[in-house]
Amino acid sequence: MDNVFYSLQDFMLHTKTLTYILMGLGLPAMLGWWLFLTGRDEEIRKY
Repeated sequence: MDNVFYSLQDFMLHTKTLTYILMGLGLPAMLGWWLFLTGRDEEIRKY
């Protein structure tokens, strides 16, 4: 990546953008992981 930051504002904007992207991807991933961990198989009914 050949990103050249000419000012502090460019750097801060870039890091904030990456942070929001990672948070946006991380939240659904954590929700899916939580549902995976807490999900249980239903018992087979034997009548």
